[in-house]
Amino acid sequence: METVGLIGIVTGVIVRLWPVWIALAIMLVAVWRFHAKLGLFGRLFETNVGTAGVLICAFWIFTAIFANIVAPLDPRVQVSIMKNAVPGAINPDNGMVFLLGGDHLARDVFSRAVHGARIVLTIAPAATLIALLVGATLGLPAGYFGGRIDSTLSFLANLVLAFPVILLFYLLVTPGIMETWIPYVMGGVLFLFPIVFFAVLFYTRFVGRNEKLVPYLAATVVLGAWGWLNLMSTSTFAAKLREIGLAPLASFIELPVFDVFGIEPNELNIFVAVVFASSPGVFRIVRGLAMDIKTRDYIAAAQTRGETPWYIMLWEMLPNARGPLIVDACLRIGYTTILLGTLGFFGLGMGSESPDWGTAIKDGSQVAQLRLYFWQGVTPALSLMSLVLGLNLLADSLREQSLKD
Repeated sequence: METVGLIGIVTGVIVRLWPVWIALAIMLVAVWRFHAKLGLFGRLFETNVGTAGVLICAFWIFTAIFANIVAPLDPRVQVSIMKNAVPGAINPDNGMVFLLGGDHLARDVFSRAVHGARIVLTIAPAATLIALLVGATLGLPAGYFGGRIDSTLSFLANLVLAFPVILLFYLLVTPGIMETWIPYVMGGVLFLFPIVFFAVLFYTRFVGRNEKLVPYLAATVVLGAWGWLNLMSTSTFAAKLREIGLAPLASFIELPVFDVFGIEPNELNIFVAVVFASSPGVFRIVRGLAMDIKTRDYIAAAQTRGETPWYIMLWEMLPNARGPLIVDACLRIGYTTILLGTLGFFGLGMGSESPDWGTAIKDGSQVAQLRLYFWQGVTPALSLMSLVLGLNLLADSLREQSLKD
């Protein structure tokens, strides 16, 4: 089988990534042109660490966005003649180059790495955002009110944190649990927190000003319900609803408008597991920040003005805690990325055909595969490592900027 050399492989990868380079160039031009107006994001480019972190993260974000253009093949397509093909191997049937080789099932390693980025960057940031909202919604009242509220919520958070993480994920992601109502009940509760958070946020801000309050609350309820149904709507959930005699509701959630995210049952379980395991950590951080901030003079001034506790928590305390929370969010996305890889490596992640990096590392890490066909495991491992490195660099730069502020 003919192959191209190292220069041909590097050139081919660079050419395939042309939409990513264009997007990065546009971003850099925009940063250079509007640097002073970009606030914190613009200041990240003042240091080498921040610049490197942003560029690495942006590279993978744009790769995920343009995955269908960058990847030459569907990640599940098998080309039998290219089984375990070396990097740069040329398909004799059509002349297509497998830039990073083929895997043990004759799938294009490059295409699977590209589409794997889309899976990781769909689940990790979204799960981190919801965990952040859950932790903030519970952590603010715990730190502000103290007493029994703090004791009860802290006990529940410590109970989850005390449970072994891998065992927790094993219980939540195993097929036996996936076939029960447990993930749907947990998801239904956890996914309500963003709706509650923003509803309370707008209510405390615009109470008594119905011309603004009503549109904001209406938008929150409508968009929140749409997002909630998109996250919950899976074929398994619909089947369960039919089993208990709720066929009309099952047909309703199967409408195309509620399948925008394309969530599958195994993805929902992983999503719920990540949010459930991450929320207590965010809770403890928010609680600690709230206990510190509530002693500040501007909080006493807000109390003197007669502001409600939730207004003080959401509009006085939370904005002043944004620095540490942004840093923690970046680190937590990196942690979630590693966690997704770990779950996939142990066979607890997506399906066996999924191109996610953890599953790809597992497939390529068998002794024979790793010794003879190292590129099958090394490619997704390097992809995961580079994304986590970029997130850590970004978090370091954000921490420096927050200290300056």
